[in-house]
Amino acid sequence: MRMHVAAGLLASLSLGVSGLAAAAPKTCDRDCLEHTVDAYLAALVAHKPGKLPIAKGAKFVENTVPTKIGEGLWKSASAVPTTFKIYVPDPTAQQVGFLGVMQENGKPIELALRLKLEQGRITEIEHLIARELRETSLANLQTPRPMLLAEVPMSQREPREELLKIGASYYDALVNGDGHAAPFADDCVRRENGMQTTGNTARTQTPINSAGVSSAQAQLGTFGCARQLDTHLFDYIKRIEPRRVWIADVDTGLVFGLSHFRHPQLERKVKIHGVKGLDEIPMNFDPFDLPAAHLFKVTGGKIHEIEAMGFRMPYNSKTGWE
Repeated sequence: MRMHVAAGLLASLSLGVSGLAAAAPKTCDRDCLEHTVDAYLAALVAHKPGKLPIAKGAKFVENTVPTKIGEGLWKSASAVPTTFKIYVPDPTAQQVGFLGVMQENGKPIELALRLKLEQGRITEIEHLIARELRETSLANLQTPRPMLLAEVPMSQREPREELLKIGASYYDALVNGDGHAAPFADDCVRRENGMQTTGNTARTQTPINSAGVSSAQAQLGTFGCARQLDTHLFDYIKRIEPRRVWIADVDTGLVFGLSHFRHPQLERKVKIHGVKGLDEIPMNFDPFDLPAAHLFKVTGGKIHEIEAMGFRMPYNSKTGWE
């Protein structure tokens, strides 16, 4: 399928609005949704939204701010994603989620993209952009982990509705500090903006287990997804709302979730449970929000991989979709 991308992009961009709209089916299948992402990104970098079948009145939100189509990343995008690209097409929802690393003004950014189609035309566009990526994290943003891209064997697949429930359960597990509230596999690994935050072996890889913390605190970054949540490390996250888990791909077992993490920071420390030698961790931060996108890889009913991105916003920010 991807062998035809380059030719497809050139063809799409040469058609113009009416031609591309005419070529697009009224209902998009998986290949069509992935192609729509590729055509969208090519038009984005070309700074030519008019090359796409965008519906009249389509809504565009970038980093939670309602934005005019043609503004924002439409002006600053400088190169399409090349090697780090993850697609989550959902023909049932007529939506597609995407996570990729591209260039903005010559610098790498991580883009979470959501497109919604109606009758073959784009009606909703959403960008979440993580800028100023850590140099130490860029190595994990060169190519996706192979399991994220692999098709799930038929015997290990879950129905779409079950995938959505499993993805949504992650947010309950996080807010409640309960690693059993979501079906984490023993080998589950989470990365955030390219930074591996669970299952580490080197203590210098993340802020949780950086060189400046005690040996007891460094253990937190070595725990798996469930074990880490059981420590209540994330109790400073008081609310995750709204939670929009609308997109799932049965073939790859990927679930695409968008959410808004709320951190009031009323307490300046977090009490840690079940880690010998570690009772609490200071949390001397001002209140803030974290709009985020998560990809969950589900095989055999278990979450094996989590790929996430996010960025800071003022506390109690709007989402742009109110």
